[in-house]
Amino acid sequence: MFDWGKIKSPIILLGSEKTAYRDPAVWYENGKFYLFCTYVECVDGGPYLTTVLSTSTDLVNWTNPKELTVRDRSKNFSSPGNVIKTEKGYFLCLQTYCRENGDKYGNDNCRLWTMRSDDLENWDSPTLLKVKGDIPVSEMGRMIDPFIVKDLADDKKWWCLYKQNGVSMSYSYDLENWTYHGKTPCGENVCALRDGDSYMIFHSPPNGIGVLRTCDLTHFKEEGELITLGQNEWDWAKGRITAGFVLDLKNNPEYGKYIMFFHGSGPENEETMFDHHASIGIAWSDDLKNWSYS
Repeated sequence: MFDWGKIKSPIILLGSEKTAYRDPAVWYENGKFYLFCTYVECVDGGPYLTTVLSTSTDLVNWTNPKELTVRDRSKNFSSPGNVIKTEKGYFLCLQTYCRENGDKYGNDNCRLWTMRSDDLENWDSPTLLKVKGDIPVSEMGRMIDPFIVKDLADDKKWWCLYKQNGVSMSYSYDLENWTYHGKTPCGENVCALRDGDSYMIFHSPPNGIGVLRTCDLTHFKEEGELITLGQNEWDWAKGRITAGFVLDLKNNPEYGKYIMFFHGSGPENEETMFDHHASIGIAWSDDLKNWSYS
C-alpha cells in the first residue's frame, strides 16, 4: 500500500513569474500516472498556452513536462479535460483558447477538440469536436473546458460536458456525431465522476471547488461544502483554487483513495496573475468529503 507520507509538498508542478501550470487531467494505467495540463509561458510574442504531459510512477517524482501541442496564439490548445479509452485508442479532450489579438482571455473563436493516441505519449493533431451537431463552426459559440464521460446506463453512449452558458451537455454514440442536450448553472472546469447510480460533478465557481450530483444530467442538486483544501495556509494558492480533477483509485490495491489534482494561483487574485504563478497541486480522500494533503 502506498505511503502517503512520502508526499512532502502538495505542489506537483510549480509556476513562476513567467510560467503557469493549470487545468490538470490525469490517467492512471499499469502503475503510471499521466498528468496533462495547460502550460503558460510568458515570453516575447506570448504568452503561449500549450498542453503538456508529465508522468510519475509514485506521485512524488514527476518528469519534466513535454509539450504536446503547437505554440500558436490563434489556437492555444489547453485545458485538457480527461482521457477516455476506446477500441480506437486513447482520446484526450481539450480546448482552443484563442488570444491572437492580444486578448487577456480566450475570445469567441474558442472551440473543443480531441487528440488520439495509441500509447498516451504520442498524440495525433487535434480534431474539432462538433458538440452542437452539423452546424457551421462560426455558429457554435464560444465553448471551453470539455469533459467526456460514459452514460450511466448505456455503455455505447458518451456525454461531453463543457463550459457554455453554465455547463452545456451533448451526447454521441461514436464520438463524432453529437446531439445537444441542454445546460445548467455551473462553474467551469467540470469533472464528472461516476458514483453508483449518479454522477458527482466537480466544478469551479469564482474560488474553490463545488460539487453537484445528478442521475440524469438534467436535474442537479448541490452537495457538500465548497472545497478549498489548505488555501488559507498556502501563499501559492491564496488567489484561487480551481480546476479540480478527481481520479478514482478507491478500489486500487496500491492507492485505495480518491486523488484530486487542481491548480492554485497566488498570492494575488487570479485576474492579476492569470498567466503566471499558477501551480498544480494534489490532495487525497477516502470519502470525497474529507481531504488530506501534506
